[in-house]
Amino acid sequence: MLDQLINLVKENAGEAIINNAAIPNENNDEAIQTTAGGILDALKGQLAEGGIENLSSLFQQGQIGSHPMVSQIGNQVAGQLASRFGLDPSTANNMVQQLVPTVMNQLVSKTNDPNDSSFDLGSITQSLAGGNLGGILNNLGGLFGK
Repeated sequence: MLDQLINLVKENAGEAIINNAAIPNENNDEAIQTTAGGILDALKGQLAEGGIENLSSLFQQGQIGSHPMVSQIGNQVAGQLASRFGLDPSTANNMVQQLVPTVMNQLVSKTNDPNDSSFDLGSITQSLAGGNLGGILNNLGGLFGK
């Protein structure tokens, strides 16, 4: 899943990372990987904290920009970018505000699109749970009516 998420971030990294003077061009790939890894880590953290209902509501919503989890993910990614690249926190937050909601919206859209197999809820949940699924898939499936 990380590779697919990296590709999704890369597709949307234009102004936020690639054309951003705060990130030198030689660090673009690392910034993209940091962003994708931060999104994945934040989703894993939410699941580990028992946020299965928040996670399911994220994947059920159409427009996720206002979902509280997107804000949490953005804060975590901004912190990682600021730390890794020595960015001012406001610069990191601006980058994240340009990128994370778009990436999350596309992730949710691709996950819910039956004609797009690049992401599916089962593999996302398995990735987030680290292979220790237990009843997580059953709980998520029940929340989605599947």
